[in-house]
Amino acid sequence: MAVKVLVVDDSGFFRRRVSEILSSDPAIQVVGTATNGKEAIELAQSLKPDVITMDYEMPMMDGITAVRHIMQRCPTPVLMFSSLTHEGARVTLDALDAGAVDYLPKNFEDISRNPEKVKQMLCEKVHTISRSNRRFSSYSSPAPAAAPAPAPAATSVSSHAAPARPAPTRQPAASLAHGHAHGHAPAAAPSSPAPRRKSYKLVAIGTSTGGPVALQRVLTQLPASFPAPIVLIQHMPAAFTKAFAERLDKLCRISVKEAEDGDVLRPGLALLAPGGKQMMVDGRGMVKILPGDERLNYKPCVDITFGSAAKSYGDKVLAVVLTGMGADGREGARLLKQGGSHVWAQDEASCVIYGMPMAIVKANLADAVYGLDDIGRHLVEACV
Repeated sequence: MAVKVLVVDDSGFFRRRVSEILSSDPAIQVVGTATNGKEAIELAQSLKPDVITMDYEMPMMDGITAVRHIMQRCPTPVLMFSSLTHEGARVTLDALDAGAVDYLPKNFEDISRNPEKVKQMLCEKVHTISRSNRRFSSYSSPAPAAAPAPAPAATSVSSHAAPARPAPTRQPAASLAHGHAHGHAPAAAPSSPAPRRKSYKLVAIGTSTGGPVALQRVLTQLPASFPAPIVLIQHMPAAFTKAFAERLDKLCRISVKEAEDGDVLRPGLALLAPGGKQMMVDGRGMVKILPGDERLNYKPCVDITFGSAAKSYGDKVLAVVLTGMGADGREGARLLKQGGSHVWAQDEASCVIYGMPMAIVKANLADAVYGLDDIGRHLVEACV
């Protein structure tokens, strides 16, 4: 059965091109187009598409407002188009906060210069998010949420211990789904028991699709006094990671910054791997940032960071694999397990895409499987 798509954009040219690209895939059917957010809400309710592609800047109603209304009235997986700029990153993160599942750069030049690559990327994204856990009977946030605030200026982080930070003023707005795109909920796996306490030298968290919201949910639960250094690997373009780190830094009590070559790991600090590059850690507690290798699919790559942590810290690493498509992190987790470290996976019911955690579970590498809202609390319990 073909995936039904609603295309939303105020540009006639872009609506036509996106519709043509999607219609070239026999397994995708464009069921309608809209020129603004208001039309998008009405057509989402009447056409009941499997996926909506959404622009941000539109007359009458912008894309983020439209996503919020759609998630309240007829929750549907939304793929946002964004510009590869710092401001575009902030807008895209707001859209993910509002409930969008994923995003693609909106680059008119690429559409004309490399149509086959664009077609493959767009159609793959649509097929993937059509299977996401974003369609469900009700959409509600676990805590009242204010409208997203603009990201702050970059936060400077010194090498000494972080001062106590005020509690975040708001919780992330998006609520992860608890039902499949086709209307049936994934079977809830029994949750693993509470973790044993241990003195970890590093917590390493890897994620992809659905990760920006998932990381917010986990990291906002950690106190400023969290005793272990943290590294974060999120599949994300180079233009986005700085804005994402700034956003997390504002929301969290711990400090968060985009990692730079030579940064020092320390308790209460989370370092986010920069997009387009690779992040490794060494036994001295230093971070090394390397150019992205074209032979690797992911830049940054969870396997690379996990592997370096296994080599440097033996059995003193706690790795967590969150929502995302594919299997990045599985081989790095295998190395960590061989060294005696522990690996957790997010459960299927709370994942946007149950790919990366499923790869961990199927390979029998998971010491524990937890729902998203339990992971932050268990991190606090586990680390001494």
